[in-house]
Formats: sequence, structure tokens, C-alpha cells
Amino acid sequence: MGFTPAKINLFLLLKLPSAFLCGVRATEITPDFCKVSVKHRWINQNPFRSMYFAVQQMAAELSTGALVMACIKSSGKNVSMLVLHSKSSFLKKATGRITFICNEGASVKETIQLTIASGEAQSVWLKSVGTNSEGLVVSEMDFEWTVKLKA
Repeated sequence: MGFTPAKINLFLLLKLPSAFLCGVRATEITPDFCKVSVKHRWINQNPFRSMYFAVQQMAAELSTGALVMACIKSSGKNVSMLVLHSKSSFLKKATGRITFICNEGASVKETIQLTIASGEAQSVWLKSVGTNSEGLVVSEMDFEWTVKLKA
């Protein structure tokens, strides 16, 4: 049973309903990248009529976290994951459909392989870039994920 956008979106509905209600949806995932989309709507706007920063962070985190979850699943090992730090830059007003892409699957795979081989916790910084429908970057998010073997 592989990771598909439909399965990720079902996970959102069941485990992260606030992200689902705000319109966060996975649209594409491969071992190398994950694409997540969210449309500016009434439910996810701030008082300035743009997308609330936390909604952007939910979408960006999902684009990185789904890669980590998929890689852990494909490893067949019992590995835990957790966000340790995050950094955000908001460069333009987020309106319309915003698409977040993380294309650092190779870094995730390398980190998880190192965790499994060494038995020690490892961390990796993953970047997700959000663009609007015109292709302009509206925000950039960095998440430090830690992974370790469960006992």
C-alpha cells in the first residue's frame, strides 16, 4: 500500500481535521517530491484578506512530512518523526491557489538510512516553497525533522 494523494488526504481528514477543513490537499507525491495545494477562502483568511500564515505552514509542513512518512514506510522499520524547528519567510500576499513543493526526497532517504544504520537519532532540514497561480513565490518554509528508531 503506497502513499498516494488520496491516502494522504484521508489521513488529513481523520488525523488533522483543521488542515482538511482549511482546504489543504496533497496533489502529487513521488519518492523525490511532494506537492500540496490550498486555496485562499473565507475559512482560511486573515483580517487582511489573504491566507492566514498558519494555513500556509500546515500545507508546507505536509509537503515535507509526507515525504518523511513515505520514506519511513518504504524502509519497513519502526521510525518516529517529529518537527524540532521551523523557519518561515512570507514574501508576498497569499491569495488564490497556493502550491507548496518540497523536492528533497533524496535528503530524507539518506537521513532515514543513516538513522537505521547507526541506530541514532538524525535530523534533516527540508524546504517547502509556496507559489501562487502566477508562479510567484509567496512564502518559503523550512522544517527540521528529527527521526529515530523506536525501541
